[in-house]
Amino acid sequence: MAMPENGTLTHAGLKTPKAAAIAGIAFSVLIFAILGLLRRSIPDDPLEAGAWLASDTRTIAVALNLVPFAGVAFLWFIGVLRDRLGHLEDRFFATVFFGSALLFLAMLFTSAATIGAIMLVASVSEPNELISSTTFRFARAASYIIMNVYAIKMAAVFMISTSTVVIRTGIVPRWIALVGFLLALVLLIGSSFISWSFAVLPVWVLLVSVYILIDNLRTPGG
Repeated sequence: MAMPENGTLTHAGLKTPKAAAIAGIAFSVLIFAILGLLRRSIPDDPLEAGAWLASDTRTIAVALNLVPFAGVAFLWFIGVLRDRLGHLEDRFFATVFFGSALLFLAMLFTSAATIGAIMLVASVSEPNELISSTTFRFARAASYIIMNVYAIKMAAVFMISTSTVVIRTGIVPRWIALVGFLLALVLLIGSSFISWSFAVLPVWVLLVSVYILIDNLRTPGG
């Protein structure tokens, strides 16, 4: 709290830590870990019979428990971006990038919760009871579509809107925005045909976060 000459108390305000951009790096690392663990245990085919439920599911459980931490790190990364924009923040683009980020997280959590529910039901069912049911096939397909279609499309919208903000404000180099536009185009058009498409967003977030972190640490003072 500061005391100006007129005697009125004012709040200095909170300052974002210089190393706050490490949240984006944490998000990227956690997403890569989650993808690696899930790909080891769950087949890409959403209509696969479900034999993976009969194997060791501890790896899947570890991946699902990492999802909330990735979500928190992504929220913090969004805060870092808004802090860097400061008074340059445009209401329209800020609304789009913030809304698309929240929708991405909501779909990520929904898909993870669906897989977790499948595992929970499987743990108290007969070995082949759940696998042969229509409910299991529907839940597995729904989880796959939410994650690999809608969540990825929201990730592309987030990258496009954020890259547009970068172009308009210059908060990070223009080439990073151009890379964002290119990768977002890949997600919008080819996500259904590229098996590694879900890794595109964390790669770009990692790129942005590393730049912001280095730039913050180089900047003297508060």
